[in-house]
Amino acid sequence: MAKSKVVSLAEAMTHCHDGMTIMLPGFVNCGVSQTLIEGLMEAGIKDLNIISNNTSVKGKGIGKLVHDDRIKHITCSHIGNNEETCAKVVAGEINITFVPQGSLCEKVRAGGAGIGGILTPTGVHTPMQDGKQLLEWDAAAGKYKFVEPDEPQNGARYILETPLHADVCFVHAYKADKMGNVVYHRTARNFNQTFATAADFVIVEAEHIVEIGELDPDEIMTPGALVDLVVQARMED
Repeated sequence: MAKSKVVSLAEAMTHCHDGMTIMLPGFVNCGVSQTLIEGLMEAGIKDLNIISNNTSVKGKGIGKLVHDDRIKHITCSHIGNNEETCAKVVAGEINITFVPQGSLCEKVRAGGAGIGGILTPTGVHTPMQDGKQLLEWDAAAGKYKFVEPDEPQNGARYILETPLHADVCFVHAYKADKMGNVVYHRTARNFNQTFATAADFVIVEAEHIVEIGELDPDEIMTPGALVDLVVQARMED
């Protein structure tokens, strides 16, 4: 019989520490690991490097970490839903790296797949290419070549985006069995499935925890082989 991966929230937080890089998937406030974020707050963990699509809204999800000054740096695609994040970035209280949303997903996917990087046209001839390597397709030679930003463009040009990887990923699930196999609920899947592949340690909070064997194998979206711990999600009224 497989060993259960279900633990208390407090025990799960023993695998987190100040200064670590944490992936927090979710879209605004959908599919966000509210319970695990609360665990970070209760454990007093700070100086975090966060990888996420956004910072939720004030007082919710990642917004709680923003409000309580727990974030040192965030890599994300936008912060416009949370005016508190905007103010702290402008004030220099939070460092930020903006990545276009599609590129963010692909950088995380590359990190999970062990791929050395991705080529994307998104951001070419914009500030998104600053400090990054550019490649251009040389049709005559039948290969890519590295180019400088100010060189005349003669072929399709791409930015080389490097992979993203984290120490820990927090995943929100609709269901999980005690082995860590996960089912998401509709759009709450969003970034969770991809982000779960790209961290050294994966903690799942599940709305419903079921016995091993209760999930139809065909409905499992993230296999338990990727999951280290499962925590019962605190359900809001």
